[in-house]
Formats: sequence, C-alpha cells, structure tokens
Amino acid sequence: MIELEQVSYRIGEHWLVHNIDVKVEEGVLCSFIGPNGAGKSTLLRLISGELLPTTGEVRVFGKPIQSYPPKELACIRAYLQQKRDINFPFTSLEVALFGRYPHLNGTKETVNDVSIAKSALQRVEADIFEERLYPTLSGGEASRVDFARILTQAPDLFLLDEPTNHLDPRHQVQILNLCKTMCSRGKTVITAIHNLNLASMCADQLLLLKDGVSVACGPPQTVLTLELLSDAYNIPFDVLRHPDGHLWVMPTVDFS
Repeated sequence: MIELEQVSYRIGEHWLVHNIDVKVEEGVLCSFIGPNGAGKSTLLRLISGELLPTTGEVRVFGKPIQSYPPKELACIRAYLQQKRDINFPFTSLEVALFGRYPHLNGTKETVNDVSIAKSALQRVEADIFEERLYPTLSGGEASRVDFARILTQAPDLFLLDEPTNHLDPRHQVQILNLCKTMCSRGKTVITAIHNLNLASMCADQLLLLKDGVSVACGPPQTVLTLELLSDAYNIPFDVLRHPDGHLWVMPTVDFS
C-alpha cells in the first residue's frame, strides 16, 4: 500500500501541496487529475522519494520513503518523469537497458538483462527501432522507449507523470492497457494525467487536486461530477455516460 498522511511540501512561503491524505492499495491504478499547477507532479516526486515532505509522511509498502536505501528503492519503484530528455547518442536498446541498472550490482548486463530490455521494447512496439539513436526518435517513439525502460526496471510501484504525452490514440490505449495488465499482476500504478476520459476509462481511483489541495478522491463515478470538475478547472463541463459504462467528460465551450 502507498500511504500519504497529511503530506505537505513548501518552497519558500508557497505550498505546492498541502495536507494530502490518500491511500493506494496494491494492484490499483490511481490517477492524479487537476489543472496545471495543482500539485500532481509534486505528489509523484514525493512518493518517488525525489522530494521529502515538509510535513507529514509518505509510506511505501509499509515503510517511510526516506527509510529505503537508494538501491532498494530503485528496485521497488520506477518513476517516469514528465520531462525526459536524453541528448547523448544512446540507442533505444541502451536506454531501455538503463532500467536494469539497480539490479546489476556493479556488473555488466547479462544476456538475460538484454532479453528483458528487448522484450520490453517489443511490448510497446519499439523493437523496430532498438538500434536507432534515441535523440533521432520522434516524441511518441521516445515516449515508448522511456516506458520500455521502466518495464525493464521491473518494480512493484510505477509512478508515471503524463505517460501518454506525445502518443497517438492507439499507443495511448496500448500504454494504459499495459498499466492495467501490471495492476492485474499485483503491481501498483500511479499516474498524473490530463486526459480525463482516459482517466475515466482506465483508473480504479482518482485524486482530484486544485491549488495543491485534495478536492476529491475515489472511483471515477464519484470524482468526475459537473460540480467538482467545474470548480477545479474553472470551466463548465458536460458529463455523459458512455455506452460501455464509463463517464465521458467534455468542457462546455462555445467557440463561435
């Protein structure tokens, strides 16, 4: 279980997140939603251990995040950042192999490590350019390689900041289906995502944030309401029910 208890983070006099309480069970896909600057990425960084809370406590699988040695933490959680620039001339396969680093104990990658990386690239349909240099890839191609890297890391907790960025609709669905598959195998996935309809389709749990504060937390049906969304985003919404049972969310805008 991932637990945040009264978690706050401040820079100077500005609170980026304030008094957040949330629990995410193992095997659950939880998505953080909310407008720009709501605190989604900050929360992911706090759960990853990159940041330590100003107040409160983050517990990952029953232990405070700061109690994990760096190597152990790298083996149990993977963090896919929103900005992922690699400017050195590594191939896509080499970038995917970065995910094996916590497991190597200072040794060179084995044939098995390479096989794991190749399999991860294949799962995101990036094996066709495994020998291409990463800086030559399109944004969507690079995003798929980045996702292959965290698959190669083989953690129990996946922290994904805008994992569908730059992806076309088919690959967005593919990545989120992989997330659901990992959850079905007992892994925990936490994403920050702006596409509310994708969140409605795939997430078991939503945390809606505004100005660093939790507005609502629960299943999509209880969070994606007209009142909560309109207040959080400061724009009116229509919320419809899709034939498959999921909620369909659209801002109500007159472009005339």
